[in-house]
Amino acid sequence: MCRMSALAATALALILAAEPAYAWPGRGGDKTASDKTGSDRAASDRAATAEPARASAADKAAPPAPPRPATPEERAIANRLDPLARAAFWAREAEIAPSDAEAGANLSQALRAMGKYPEAAAAAQRTLSVAPDSVEVLLELARAQIGAGRGFYAIEPARRAQALAPRDWRPLSLLGVAYEQAERPGEALAAHRQAVALAPNNPAAIGNLAMFLAGQGQTAEAEQLLRKAAAMPGAPIHVRQNLALVLGLQGRLAEAEALARQDLPPAMVESNMAYLRAANSLGASRSWDSVRGTP
Repeated sequence: MCRMSALAATALALILAAEPAYAWPGRGGDKTASDKTGSDRAASDRAATAEPARASAADKAAPPAPPRPATPEERAIANRLDPLARAAFWAREAEIAPSDAEAGANLSQALRAMGKYPEAAAAAQRTLSVAPDSVEVLLELARAQIGAGRGFYAIEPARRAQALAPRDWRPLSLLGVAYEQAERPGEALAAHRQAVALAPNNPAAIGNLAMFLAGQGQTAEAEQLLRKAAAMPGAPIHVRQNLALVLGLQGRLAEAEALARQDLPPAMVESNMAYLRAANSLGASRSWDSVRGTP
């Protein structure tokens, strides 16, 4: 924030009439008229000199203009930056206007993208303290808790978001993941199926249901759903990569590698394939829980 120090301004009036005042010729020693003229001139000079000084002091003492929020165009540009730059931008916006739900949600999202899940949750909670009915901020709080593996604590904000936006599939899909982390599989399956019912052509909703089923050992149904989701227009990369994971965990490594190479650089493909080969080497003792990690 911009801070302005209060500067003490001292106006030095240069009194030009300080020179000796002489009597008018022919008036002898009578200095009355001359004294009066000099006094008037001195007052005028003091006023002329002090006026700019007063204006300068007023300018220095004036408080700075408050920072303005970014324009919609500036915000759109900021959302194309890397997560660190986005976090800095949205932190400033949230500081300018703490009740700005867009700023709070985007700050939380940027922190989450850097893996700073506690900080992302804290940013969302600060915004909710002044904007408690923001669906987007509630969803970000749920995502931050899920990212940290604290699915139980994502249930309440996801439920609140679902109550505020009952036709939105996202709160239900997040509830499904939260219930799964909280080891409540029946409620997780019901939430995922509700999400897909609301958005039957949404690849992300379908993909989340598929990954839940894969976690329950229903890999054939999970594969079918992931293939359907991956074929949809606009399917995100993670849907294809989840399909590659499910195929790889079934021992179909060549298919998994071919899918992985569609989206990932060679070094990352090699790392993922080494992971899948190690998972398959566990043989009969292999389980989904042992390799899937945190969603």
